Amino acid sequence: MIHIPTSPWFHYLGDLSAWLVAFLGGRWVYQRRRANVEQLARQTAPDYFISLALGAAAGAWLLGSLNTLQQARPTLSHSVAGALAGAIVAVELWKWLRGVRGSTGGPFVIPLTLGIMVGRLGCLFAGLPDQTFGIPTSLPWGVDLGDGIARHPVQIYESLAMLAFLIIYWRALTRERAWATRHGFHAFVLFYAVQRFAWEFFKPYPKILGPLNVFNLAMIGLIVYALVWIARGNDRPASA
Repeated sequence: MIHIPTSPWFHYLGDLSAWLVAFLGGRWVYQRRRANVEQLARQTAPDYFISLALGAAAGAWLLGSLNTLQQARPTLSHSVAGALAGAIVAVELWKWLRGVRGSTGGPFVIPLTLGIMVGRLGCLFAGLPDQTFGIPTSLPWGVDLGDGIARHPVQIYESLAMLAFLIIYWRALTRERAWATRHGFHAFVLFYAVQRFAWEFFKPYPKILGPLNVFNLAMIGLIVYALVWIARGNDRPASA
């Protein structure tokens, strides 16, 4: 068992670090994939980003609270999975109202992936109060978050999974692979949703449909969304 020093304020440090690496990732995209960024600017307007932000905030608090309000000590909370889902709903609605076709999410893939990778580590070091801990395990890499119980380090699982995706996506993008340039955002959503769906079975969250919790169900929705877009195959290469 590995003892992890924890403190609630590490969550805020993790959030700050996640925003920083996401900014650096966005800067790389702007410098190296400027055509994609310019295409996004031509396709959208300022209210696109307002819709995105409002959808992300609403989804984060709605999905997070739907989960924690079912627990023994009900409380409001937010979730990055909910933020992603909410942003997608808001953006797709914005695009539908304005007749925008194709994907606009490509420039966000690297910043989002980096942000999730680092942000999950902040959740780990925030400890038990963060309510993102795993169920008990006898595996040698189980982590003690302060209660003397070895738990699955689900935050590390997710961070490493997204690191693997980043390496694969980065290599494919720099080599102009079709899946990365045409469906990069949908590949990101699909990978994120699949790995997050799996890790949810290692968390003690309340079940609402058989063995599934609220995040399992939300990830199924994201998986369907990504597969439908990929199957349609009508994205514009420049918008990725």
